[in-house]
Amino acid sequence: MMKMGVHTLATIAILALASSLTYASDPSPLQDFCVAINDPALFVNGKFCRDPMLATADDFFFPGLNIPRSTANSLGSNVTLLDVTKIAGLNTLGISLARIDFAPYGLNPPHTHPRATEILVVVEGIIYVGFVSSFPANRLFTKLLYPGDVFVFPEGLIHFQFNVANTTGVTFSGLGSQSPGLIVIANNVFGSTPPISPDVLTKAFKLDKNVGFQRSIIAESLFTVSKTCSNRSAMVARSSSYFRRKRVHQRRRKDVFVNGKFCRDPMLATADDFFFPGLNIPRSTANSLGSNVTLLDVTKIAGLNTLGISLARIDFAPYGLNPPHTHPRATELLVVVEGIIYVGFVSSFPANRLFTKLLYPGDVFVFPEGLIHFQFNVANTTGVTFSGLGSQNPGLIVIANNVFGSTPPISPDVLTKAFKLDKNVVEFLQKEFYTTS
Repeated sequence: MMKMGVHTLATIAILALASSLTYASDPSPLQDFCVAINDPALFVNGKFCRDPMLATADDFFFPGLNIPRSTANSLGSNVTLLDVTKIAGLNTLGISLARIDFAPYGLNPPHTHPRATEILVVVEGIIYVGFVSSFPANRLFTKLLYPGDVFVFPEGLIHFQFNVANTTGVTFSGLGSQSPGLIVIANNVFGSTPPISPDVLTKAFKLDKNVGFQRSIIAESLFTVSKTCSNRSAMVARSSSYFRRKRVHQRRRKDVFVNGKFCRDPMLATADDFFFPGLNIPRSTANSLGSNVTLLDVTKIAGLNTLGISLARIDFAPYGLNPPHTHPRATELLVVVEGIIYVGFVSSFPANRLFTKLLYPGDVFVFPEGLIHFQFNVANTTGVTFSGLGSQNPGLIVIANNVFGSTPPISPDVLTKAFKLDKNVVEFLQKEFYTTS
């Protein structure tokens, strides 16, 4: 009986651990999409869902992210966050997008996103970025980023962005949650309602009680306070085994495979593990499709390991196409920088509904995880987009290549029946895609 009780407790403990791990991030979708409903009388973890048959393309759309935001404030920065409150179609899809505008020498002060890793690309300016690892190391990882450079800020760690140029700056970030949360350290610690006891702050920050942090002037004091407290501010973040194990992948043995990548000793990690240069450089579109996708996943940025997000640049020739495809492990959130991009996705059986939109520079669109989608530049000029994807390894299934170009080929009898095509047409397609896949 005692032995059975021990086994039962062990089983419960394992299930509890599995449950806590399962719900450590945004809930996975159980349908194609779950467009949010704002009902102030009801509260749930996330949002309620609208009837999918009432969803429209506008539920996945936001215009005008190309428009500069005002930075006329003491920090000289302005964050425009497109989360589920701005794009209802993001509900359950585990990703959001932000544009940050910087005045010359503007600062996005030390802060954390408690529910999301952030992957940032610089479009304009020279951005000095950094994050601090957790207690006990409290290591600062910094990098000076130029246009096209990309940097990763791991979930929950305190980080900042500072435009050191005498010109304006612009960045875009993908964040691995529909509601990443924001804790600005100075405001949160010294500007809470009601205030934290001065006795607590005096002891925690080793300051004299007479050093005043009036709530009315917190906004004007953020940079000074953040500089004073930055070496200790990582202690404010919630302590957990996750934060103590910031993981960077290392080359695996050829005979060993894991779900993801093995981890390097965190003490050997450097800022370069979270860095990729040159995403401002146009890629060649001299191919039959007239497009080129540059994906920055964990194979390109080792620090993305375990962090659940990646970033892509897509270059389009005039009338270039990124053909119908799916990402089996990721929702995609795309912003247009250049061109006029006709986009669409198709819902699953039995509805098979097509949702389309014509996107102009600054427009944003969501492609739900696993659904077939495409992007087509309908302009007679080149096009450029950036996408955040909600996995360190989102996967790619190009429908034509996958179906007609597999190795070995799918039986022509199967494809003839499935696609209602003449067998000669199927064999022709297989020949075409087998040689190009």
